[in-house]
Amino acid sequence: MTEIILFAVIAGSAEFMGGVLIASKRRWPTLVQEVFLALGAGFILALVFLELIPASIGALGEVASLWMMIGFATIHFFEHTVVGHLHFGEETHSHVMVTKVAGLSTFAGLLIHGFFDGFSIAIGTQFDFVIGLMVFVAILLHKFPEGLTIGSVMISAGYSRAAALAAAGGVAASTLVGALGGLALGSGDVRVLGAAFAFTAGAGAYVGASDLIPEINKSERRMPPFVVFGGMMLFYVTEQVLEKFMR
Repeated sequence: MTEIILFAVIAGSAEFMGGVLIASKRRWPTLVQEVFLALGAGFILALVFLELIPASIGALGEVASLWMMIGFATIHFFEHTVVGHLHFGEETHSHVMVTKVAGLSTFAGLLIHGFFDGFSIAIGTQFDFVIGLMVFVAILLHKFPEGLTIGSVMISAGYSRAAALAAAGGVAASTLVGALGGLALGSGDVRVLGAAFAFTAGAGAYVGASDLIPEINKSERRMPPFVVFGGMMLFYVTEQVLEKFMR
């Protein structure tokens, strides 16, 4: 339990620091932000296809596919149906952000996104500590640019820097809330934990393939799409190190 809370706090802190950077009137180079997103996308997708999906099927059998689809659909429902069309990298498309309603919509979407980040950390760690650690790394890689996102969006929508900082703090807090929710759910029946784990596999697939990759592919630079493969290699190296020292 202590490790899960620690992971959630670190991930939330990375989110908050991104908002602090924006609120302090500094600008982070766009290339660096795109590199973080690309690393995160590659790492998450490798994690989903090489670890989460096989482990889910191994634990639940064919029914795991249903829970993965539910996880995928749930993230889509909240990010693009309940709060409208949310671009993960909205700060790179400032012409979209013209109203305060749009800013609040993006905040709501990232709030839900943050909750499921924390939820995934908790469920993954309870299911298998090494897998949970890799889930944490995958989420951490995109938390800082996500903080830049919400801070930039709130300011471009006309809110104060204090409001931008509060929004980043809110998304960071939602990560901790999600982790606590995952802890509560994972402490029950083993089958419930397995279903929740498969759910996070589907959610992770959505974040990597639908939230991150499309934004990376919009970059006018050629480097970020290549960095996605670096994220996949980073996953492989991380997995090998953890397998050697923690299994």
